[in-house]
Amino acid sequence: MRPRLPQDSGLDKARRLIFNTEGESLTPAEENKAIVRRFYDEFFNKGNLQIVNELHTSGYQHHDPNAPDPGGGPEGYIKRNSVFLKAFPDRVLFIEDQIAEGDKVATRITMRATQTGDLPGIPATGRRVTIESMHICRIKDGRIAEEWELFDALGMLTQLGASTSQGFTEG
Repeated sequence: MRPRLPQDSGLDKARRLIFNTEGESLTPAEENKAIVRRFYDEFFNKGNLQIVNELHTSGYQHHDPNAPDPGGGPEGYIKRNSVFLKAFPDRVLFIEDQIAEGDKVATRITMRATQTGDLPGIPATGRRVTIESMHICRIKDGRIAEEWELFDALGMLTQLGASTSQGFTEG
């Protein structure tokens, strides 16, 4: 039986996820996984963009070779993802695998969505896509401080029927 915890907000919501069914607290690695799971569910599946302000540090940094970090900590993350979220409003993320060690959490994700909004250079197609990605988050004091992301941008473009010249610039 799960223990009753007080109703509150902030990191305590994530911490409520770290108790197992016997009411025993989990390891720090399991706590970190719960924070990352909560973030992906709230931000992508539920569309709660403000969760970034709650679960990311003010100096959050994002590393993605497909899209440079606009800077600006949590607000930069929201800005970076807003076009993508509008292009795929029905998106659903599935966490396929998650491994934690020390202050890092590695997560393999599959997203399924329909492109009903425009992406830069790609008008809405109405096509369904399945996009796979890998993420490593560094947790500091119960918040996501840094993230490294690789997602299958070419696979997404192919599923949308876009040529590589529409979605990428060669350098």
